[in-house]
Amino acid sequence: MVRGAARQRLPRTGPASRTTGLVEKPSRKRKSRTEFALQEIMSSGGAEDDIPQGERKTVTDFCYLLDKSKQLFNGLRDLPQYGQKQWQSYFGRTFDVYTKLWKFQQQHRQVLDNRYGLKRWQIGEIASKIGQLYYHYYLRTSETSYLNEAFSFYSAIRQRSYYSQVNKEDRPELVVKKLRYYARFIVVCLLLNKMDVVKDLVKELSDEIEDYTHRFNTEDQVEWNLVLQEVAAFVEADPVMVLNDDNTIVITSNRLSETGAPLLEQGMIVGQLTLADALIIGNCNNQVKFSELTVDMFRMLQALEREPMNLASQMNKPGMQESTEKPARRENPHKYLLYKPTFSQLYTFLAAAFKELPANSVLLIYLSATGVFPSGRSDSEGPYDFGGVLTNSNRDIINGDAVHKRNQSYKEMHCLHPGDLYPFTRKPLFIIVDSSNSVAYKNFTNLFGQPLVCLLSPTAYPKALQDQSQRGSLFTLFLNNPLMAFLFVSGLSSMRRGLWEKCQDYLRKINRDIAQLLTHSRSIDQAFLQFFGDEFLRLLLTRFVFCSATMRMHKIFRQETRNYPETYPQLPRDETVENPHLQKHILELASILDVRNVFLENTIDDY
Repeated sequence: MVRGAARQRLPRTGPASRTTGLVEKPSRKRKSRTEFALQEIMSSGGAEDDIPQGERKTVTDFCYLLDKSKQLFNGLRDLPQYGQKQWQSYFGRTFDVYTKLWKFQQQHRQVLDNRYGLKRWQIGEIASKIGQLYYHYYLRTSETSYLNEAFSFYSAIRQRSYYSQVNKEDRPELVVKKLRYYARFIVVCLLLNKMDVVKDLVKELSDEIEDYTHRFNTEDQVEWNLVLQEVAAFVEADPVMVLNDDNTIVITSNRLSETGAPLLEQGMIVGQLTLADALIIGNCNNQVKFSELTVDMFRMLQALEREPMNLASQMNKPGMQESTEKPARRENPHKYLLYKPTFSQLYTFLAAAFKELPANSVLLIYLSATGVFPSGRSDSEGPYDFGGVLTNSNRDIINGDAVHKRNQSYKEMHCLHPGDLYPFTRKPLFIIVDSSNSVAYKNFTNLFGQPLVCLLSPTAYPKALQDQSQRGSLFTLFLNNPLMAFLFVSGLSSMRRGLWEKCQDYLRKINRDIAQLLTHSRSIDQAFLQFFGDEFLRLLLTRFVFCSATMRMHKIFRQETRNYPETYPQLPRDETVENPHLQKHILELASILDVRNVFLENTIDDY
C-alpha cells in the first residue's frame, strides 16, 4: 500500500481527532483579514469584480486554513515536553486542520494556481509540516510506525521536486526552509536505518549548501557545514561493516524483532513488570551527535523499540474508529530523549515520568555522561560522597553570570548523584550508567523494597584498544549490537553477510542459555528476576551478561578490574558472568570468527 503524499492525500493513519464538518467557518473578523490578503493577491489578475464569487470563496477558505494551520503548528512549541496526556487533543486539532488543508489544495489546485498564485514550494511546505507532525508524534508516543508516515511525506517532497524552484527566487529564507527540510529528512532516515537514502540526501544537501553560500554570502555557512560534518560522522560511527558479496554495506537494524529476546521457558519464575517509560540522557563531551541525538542515545533508543509495523493495517489510531483486530504486539515503552539537560530539567522530566508510571510498570533511566568524581575524602560514605555523572551547567544563569563551583569543600551542584535518584526508588527502577564514574551508582540503598537494578559500564578501557569514545561507548554498543561489539574487541572491522548471520544465530543460542543461567540461579537477587518478564529488559540483561563475560575472558581486559562492567545488586559471578558453560560458548563464537587467540582458554581464576 502506498501511504502519505505518494497518493496526494493525508493518510487516514494520522492521529486526527474526531471532528465534524470539513472546514471551520471563518468569523467575520477573520474573514475580513483574509479578504484583505485576497485583494492583495488578486490585484494583479484584473478587476476584483471580474472574479467569480465561488473562486473568491475558495481562495478565502484556503487562506483561512493556511493561517489556522500555521497558528496551531507554532503552538506546538508551547506545549510542555513532559507528560503524556495533555498534548494529545492539541495534536489532534493540528492534524485535523492539516488534513483539511492538504485535501483542499488538491481539490482546488487550478483555482489556487490562477487566483492565489500557489507555488510548488508552498505545497512542499505543507507536506513538510505534516512530516514534522508525524515525526513529533513519534517522539511523543515512541511508536516507530509514525516514522514511516513522516518518511512518506518527506520522500514525496523530494520525488516531486516541490522545492526545485526555490533557488530561482532571490529569497535566502526560502532556501533555508529547503535546507532545514533536508536536515529533518536525514534524521528520520537515520532512525529508520535507511542509510542509502541518507548518503544521497547528504550529497544533495552539500550541493544545496554550496549554492546557498555562493549566492547569498551568508554568515551561517559554518553552521551548515557543521551539520554536514555531524551527519557524516554519525553515519560512520559503527566500528564494523557487514558486507555483501559485491562489497556493498549491509544495513542492520537493532530494534527488537520477534526472534530478538530469548523466550521464557515453561517453569521460569519471573516477575510480571512491564517497561513503560524510559529517560535516555546524553551528556558526553565530544561524542558524535546529530540533531541533539548522540550516538549512545541513538543506540539505546533503538534497543528500546520494536521494528516498525504497517501502521494502517495493524494499529488502532487515536481518534479513528476502533478496529476489531488488536495489534499483535504491545507498544514500545514511552521515551524522553534529553540531550545535555540541566539538573532541573532532568529532575522535572524524571518526576513527570515517575508520576505517570502505571501500576506494575518499570521506569528506566539511561545515563550516558561524563563522570564527576568526589573532590576529596569524606568522613561519611553516603549517596552523595562518591560523585556521579555530569549534568549541563550552561543554562544555569544567576544575574547574568554562569554558576561555577564555589569551593572544593562543597558537592558539585551540576552532578547527578546516586542519592538524587533515591526518591524514585519508590517504584520499580532500572538504571543503566555508561560513564567513567559509573561505579558511584554501586552505592545504592534500596530503601523501599521495590525492584531496583543498576547496570554499570567499565570505568576505563584498555589502552591497547583503539579509542572509539567519540563514536560511542563500547558498553552501550554491547547493549545495542552485541555481535558488532564482540567483533570490534576481537580486532575485526568488516565481515561477510553469511558469516554475520551465522554468528547472529549462535548469539541467539547464547542469549537463551544466559536466560536459563539467570532464572536457574539459586543465589541471584530477586530484583533481576522481577524485571526478567519484560522483553526489552530481558534482552538488556542477557546482553549485559554476555558483555561482562566477554570482557572477563578477553586478554587485554583482564589487566584491570576497572575494565569490567558491574551491577547493583551484585550478580553471582560463578553462576552468570564466569559460568564455564557460558565461557565455552564465547570461545566457540571466537572460533567461528577465527579470533580465539585474543581470549584466555582457562579463565576460572580468583580475582
